[in-house]
Amino acid sequence: MARGGFPGIPGGNMQQLMRQAQKMQQQMVAMQEELDARTYEATSGGGMVHATVSGKRELTELTIDPQAVDPDDVELLQDMILAAVNEALRAGEETREREMNRVSGGMGGMF
Repeated sequence: MARGGFPGIPGGNMQQLMRQAQKMQQQMVAMQEELDARTYEATSGGGMVHATVSGKRELTELTIDPQAVDPDDVELLQDMILAAVNEALRAGEETREREMNRVSGGMGGMF
């Protein structure tokens, strides 16, 4: 093995590898901050329930059309709320995973 080098690493330069890793980590931190600032929305019940979540996975807004409120069928309203909130959270998580993998080249969990 060459002095200061590693087999299979082009150029075998450990300092260069560390700089690349630090750069990737900085890009991932910046992407994380950007993703945290985003919002994700979803609806259910034909638009009768609208949920907005933050990139930090917090429910920030919930709008319910008054027509969705049926005292004889509270369970349907509960199901619509769960569906809208879960879909908004799912959209946020899918975006987060896709963007972090794009920045890290698929190695998001390493940093």
